[in-house]
Amino acid sequence: MRLSKSAAAVGHAPIETISQWAKEYNGSHGDLLDLCQGAPGNPPNEALTKSLAEVASHPSSAGYSPILGIPALRRTLAEEMKIVYGPEIDVGEEDIAITAGCNLAFYAVITALAEPGDEVILPDPWYFNHQMTLQLQGVRTVALPADPDNGFLPSSKICESLITPKTKAITLVTPNNPTGAVYPPSLLREFATVAQKHNVALIIDETYRDFIAPDSPHDLFSSFPWNWRDHFIHLFSFSKSYAIPGHRLGAVVASPTVIELVGKSLDCTQICAPSIIQLAVQPILHSLRPSVDEITADLASRRQTFITSLPFRWKVGSAGGYFVFVKHPFPNHTNLEVSERLVKELGVKTLPGSYPVPDTYEDNRDPFSRWLRISIAKVEQSQLAEA
Repeated sequence: MRLSKSAAAVGHAPIETISQWAKEYNGSHGDLLDLCQGAPGNPPNEALTKSLAEVASHPSSAGYSPILGIPALRRTLAEEMKIVYGPEIDVGEEDIAITAGCNLAFYAVITALAEPGDEVILPDPWYFNHQMTLQLQGVRTVALPADPDNGFLPSSKICESLITPKTKAITLVTPNNPTGAVYPPSLLREFATVAQKHNVALIIDETYRDFIAPDSPHDLFSSFPWNWRDHFIHLFSFSKSYAIPGHRLGAVVASPTVIELVGKSLDCTQICAPSIIQLAVQPILHSLRPSVDEITADLASRRQTFITSLPFRWKVGSAGGYFVFVKHPFPNHTNLEVSERLVKELGVKTLPGSYPVPDTYEDNRDPFSRWLRISIAKVEQSQLAEA
């Protein structure tokens, strides 16, 4: 048979590469230490596991749910957002689609916004699945280099200079993956102003938003002077906040016009998010907030443990959420080479911070070739001190 050339041209997720390298580790330094995958190390809250067990006994949990999600969950999520972003925000059930994870949320949003040949701006280093999604859909990724001298924050002014008639969206992730950088509300307002000025979408993936303490992540739903539905698209994942990545539950928050188009994409990909986790989460979502706060405090402690234990020749560029972004001290070696040797020789899995290299850089030069993403969520805190 003849296969898709465009799909074949998309690189593999780097997690797969690291896993292959790990098979060559001989165990001489103990068990493998996974500082690579951005996955929760804590189990789900006991109330959630109990709710899952109870829901599983009902036949309805095995059936389809509405394409955009169970209405009660959409309403409950809108209420939960008022706890996070403020009671005055104007977000309702009609603005929300429930998805089978946040990656699918992004995929569906890009399907709704862009056509082959269009452009989407991503801060670089970027979340690899975002770039892969754009490439799969024939959408050009435009790299917006983040500034390592400013905590890997991107510049809204540079972003504006990259906008062309083909630009459909600016996509941000905060707290960032892979850098961990937390974009302050003032910076998000700058990007919102750029999006409004040029009539493009501002997509913000807030998978790790619950791990910002104690302030609200931003005011784009409330006091910022715009109609947020005209330009803003919010993405959320239940996976990290509630430690349920395998259950695949995410959300898109956007105008009903966008949600309608997102629904068409979801109907052709997921049909619906898994009913069992929707039914289990909905009645207890608000009660899980204290456990989320505990995870936030634990992650802050883990990040600090790792940073203070880091050898002096290694440099921390930014940190937040699950991640610490570090620069290795070997100038003649790339992050790929160092990551490979760490896992093969020492049994420590890390992730190259820039992968793949954007084709917008001259001669395929990678300005972030010495940076590694360290995930601090999946291992014991004592192991972080020893890593």
